[in-house]
Amino acid sequence: MLDIDMFFFALAIVTLINVARCLSALRSLLYIMREAHPLLYQQVDGRVFFSLQGNLAKQVRLYHYLKNRDYHTHHDEVFTAKCERVRRLFELNTALLVVIVTAVLMV
Repeated sequence: MLDIDMFFFALAIVTLINVARCLSALRSLLYIMREAHPLLYQQVDGRVFFSLQGNLAKQVRLYHYLKNRDYHTHHDEVFTAKCERVRRLFELNTALLVVIVTAVLMV
């Protein structure tokens, strides 16, 4: 029983660290986006993105922008690389959450 508890604890710690990495990368993406793509920054309401006044529909807009890889046509390489990193971190976090839910349901 102790091994299963340690497994879940380690998995939860890894997931929390990756969520923190994702939020940090997202914050830096919004900072870069302000200069590289001001229209998208306004559309996703970058100024209040992480506050309680943030609009969920606008945050989902950024998610779809990253999911559909619309950033590939952008001219700024730093912005494109940061978008790719955030997208990969989203995928990693999604996979980790699926593993956690599957593991919990199996036990």
